Amino acid sequence: MAGDHMRPMNIGDPNEFTMLELSEQVVELTGSKSKIVHLELPRDEPKQRKPDVPLAKRELDWEPKTQLREGLLKMIQHFETELSAK
Repeated sequence: MAGDHMRPMNIGDPNEFTMLELSEQVVELTGSKSKIVHLELPRDEPKQRKPDVPLAKRELDWEPKTQLREGLLKMIQHFETELSAK
């Protein structure tokens, strides 16, 4: 990726979801019996993250093409395949 942009760029899903929602989906999709633990956030932890997809599209010619649930399913399948091969 060539370009003139020299600063960090937040890329990812433009649809907002909480870490709790993400965790609940992972537990559901994996069939895990894991418990979700709530801890205090570090002081410098951002309360909200939102990727700058228009900047990524303009500077990197990149945009997300996979929805969260679909991506999680692909990731889970990948790791199941990798772990069963060992």
